[in-house]
Amino acid sequence: MKCNVGKADKNIRIIIGLVIIALGLVFKSPWGMIGLIPFATALLGWCPLYLPFGINTCESKK
Repeated sequence: MKCNVGKADKNIRIIIGLVIIALGLVFKSPWGMIGLIPFATALLGWCPLYLPFGINTCESKK
């Protein structure tokens, strides 16, 4: 898996994932587990939904 999630994208995904997880805990809803998806993609640095669209937010190394 080649990195396709950049640093800013990772930070946004971590924040969004943690907010969704926290809301799930506050409202005692299993929907909070959806927050694991952006959190996991941030930790892995790879998003499978970016592949078909050719999106890559990683910084290019020169």
